[in-house]
Amino acid sequence: MAKRIVSLKDISKACGVSIATVSKALNDHSDISKETKEKIREVAEQLGYHPNAAAQALKTNRSNNIGVLFVDEANSGLTHDYFSHVLDSFKKKAEQEGFDITFINGDRTRSNNMSYLSHAIYRGFDGVVIACVDFSDPEVDELIKSNIPVVTIDHSFFNRISIVSDNIKGMRELVTYIYEQGHRKIAYIHGHEDTAVTQSRLASFYKTLQDLGVSIPDEYLLEAPYRNIEEAKKATDKLLDLKNPPTCILYSDDFAAFGGLNAIRERGLRIPEDISIAGYDGIEIARRISPLMTTIVQDTDRIGRLAASKLIDLINNPKGTIIEQIVIPGTLEKGESVGRIKRTK
Repeated sequence: MAKRIVSLKDISKACGVSIATVSKALNDHSDISKETKEKIREVAEQLGYHPNAAAQALKTNRSNNIGVLFVDEANSGLTHDYFSHVLDSFKKKAEQEGFDITFINGDRTRSNNMSYLSHAIYRGFDGVVIACVDFSDPEVDELIKSNIPVVTIDHSFFNRISIVSDNIKGMRELVTYIYEQGHRKIAYIHGHEDTAVTQSRLASFYKTLQDLGVSIPDEYLLEAPYRNIEEAKKATDKLLDLKNPPTCILYSDDFAAFGGLNAIRERGLRIPEDISIAGYDGIEIARRISPLMTTIVQDTDRIGRLAASKLIDLINNPKGTIIEQIVIPGTLEKGESVGRIKRTK
């Protein structure tokens, strides 16, 4: 049986006041006393009253709805370990502040032919968070340049608030740790170079090795899509087939590192006794396998919460919110997949 919707008339009857008084009290009008407001609100809560969302939107010109644009290249959706945790944290914070979230259709075969901006306007979103998309897409650029409040995750625009992981520091800490374990032949199977994340990590990889006085051959740098186990496996096989193979292989992310792990074990090699590997992101399963993955654990909870908090600040106070880039550091998980090499002078 459907639950009966509580109306202003019901509250009016229970409180012994007019419907107009109930409406004014619930909308915090100044001509209603504090005591009356408190009584009416208490009764409304007891009765289970919820204001009609459509009516509220018409009154306030707000929908209390935030759009989420999330399209990863592997089409993994919310099975994407890193972003699923980020967006879960975002959702929890947004809901605590009274906002609902709705995903913007990122399917390029979508039948409604709506652009991202058109979809956002059609849905009446108060703001939009953008994560893991092709930021060079003209439709993304159109949305970024609109008047809709926007916060981006892991990509920075000059006129928009962004929450980004400290990929430079993370890669520096990871490479330095590997160096300290005696490794000098370090390979890196990285993601596509057209992303800001890859560019930051690659630059830090090169700079860290340069500072440590380590040079690496070009064949130690290979590209494979993020979270692609098969392509990471193929790239690992290429590195293992080299006349002078690396002693340690870094991967774009923990999920891709599983492809490397498979390639290494298929050859009867042991990790880390025969070869070392390291991932990135610190996903849950990487911290439960054996050997425990050496990786950078990203603070997904803080990234998601801050993205929601900053977007809501921007929605509530568009002129008084600072447009800034907030960099969130990760934590080195030393794990067990990088072994120590004894070096001779």
